[in-house]
Amino acid sequence: MKKNLLIIFWGLCLLFSLSSCKNKEVSIEHTSTGLAKVSIQIDGAATPYYAPLYLAKEKGWFEEEGLDVEFYYASASEIVKNVAANNVEFGFPNSDPVVIGRSNGVPVKIIHTTYQEGLGSIIYKKNSTIRKPEDLQGKTIGITSYGSPNFIQLQVILEQVGLSLDDVSIKIIGTGAIVNSLVSDQVDAISFSMLRAYDLQEQGLTVGEFRSENYMPTQGNVVITSDKFLKKNLDLCQKFVKALNRSLAFLVDGHLSTGIETAIADYAPSAKGSEKKIKKVMENEFVPKLWQSKNTFSYGFGYSDISRYNNYIDLLCEYNLISDKYDAKQLVVNLDEGEKK
Repeated sequence: MKKNLLIIFWGLCLLFSLSSCKNKEVSIEHTSTGLAKVSIQIDGAATPYYAPLYLAKEKGWFEEEGLDVEFYYASASEIVKNVAANNVEFGFPNSDPVVIGRSNGVPVKIIHTTYQEGLGSIIYKKNSTIRKPEDLQGKTIGITSYGSPNFIQLQVILEQVGLSLDDVSIKIIGTGAIVNSLVSDQVDAISFSMLRAYDLQEQGLTVGEFRSENYMPTQGNVVITSDKFLKKNLDLCQKFVKALNRSLAFLVDGHLSTGIETAIADYAPSAKGSEKKIKKVMENEFVPKLWQSKNTFSYGFGYSDISRYNNYIDLLCEYNLISDKYDAKQLVVNLDEGEKK
C-alpha cells in the first residue's frame, strides 16, 4: 500500500503548486464584435475524437452563443492546475485528477460529464499467460506517469482483485512509445486508453483488456471551470455547454463523418488516412457508451450522476488513494438540472 502514497503526494503537490502560483482575477475580454473570449485546455493533443469541441467552433455554434473559443493542450494535471488558477476559463481533462484534486481543496467544478464512462484499460496480448486481473501478479505494466489517470485506475483494479502495486513492476514509458512497448514485449501489459486497443488490432495484434468501467464507476473527459469563474460567469458556462451539446447531438444524429473530416482538416491533420478506423471507434465506443447513457437520455448530454461520482470517491477513499472523503456535490454541477429532454 505504500506506493499508493504516490497518488496522495501527487495531489498534495498539485495543491501546493496552486497555492504558490498567482491566482488570477476572473475577467473576460471581448472581441471587436462583442464575443466573449474564452479558452479551453484539452487533455493530450489534437485528435479527431475531440470532434464535438471542434465542430462547435467550426459550425459557428460557440459564436452563436456569444463565445470566441480558443483551444490549447496540456496534461490532465496541468489542466486542473491552470483552470483552478484561472489561467484558462475551461478545461477538458480526464475526470480522475479532477476528483482527486478536489479532495485536496483544488477549487474546480465539473460542469459537463462529456464521457459517461471511463476510457481506462489494462491491455495485454492474448497469447500471454494473462487471462484475468489476478494474473497481473509479477508482471511488468507500462504507464505514462505516476500522475496519470490510468495509474489511478490500475491501482483500483489491482486492489479490487486483492493485489497491490507491490505485486507488480511499474515501468514509466512516454505516451508516444507506450503502445509499441507492448508490441515489442518490453512490458506484459499497459494501463492506458482503451482506444489504443483498436490501434493494436490495426497492427494485427490480438489483445485482451480489463476495462476500468468494469471495476469502478469512472467517468472519462469532463468540462471543468474554476469555482470563481462559475460563480461570476454562470451564463458563459451555460452557453459553452449549450453549444457543446448541440455539437454532440449533431454527431449522434448520423454526422460522424462530417465531424471526423472537420477535425482532421482543421485540427488533427496527422490522422489523415485513418478515417475508417476512427469512425469505427466512434461508432463502437463514443456514440453508444461515452457520449450517451441512460442518464443522457433522461437529462441531456453531459449529465453528471452525483451518486456515481460519490461511489467513485468512496472507492478512492477505501483504497487510500485520497485521504478525505467528500460529497460530490462540492465538485459537480448540472447547469440544466431539471430540464429533461
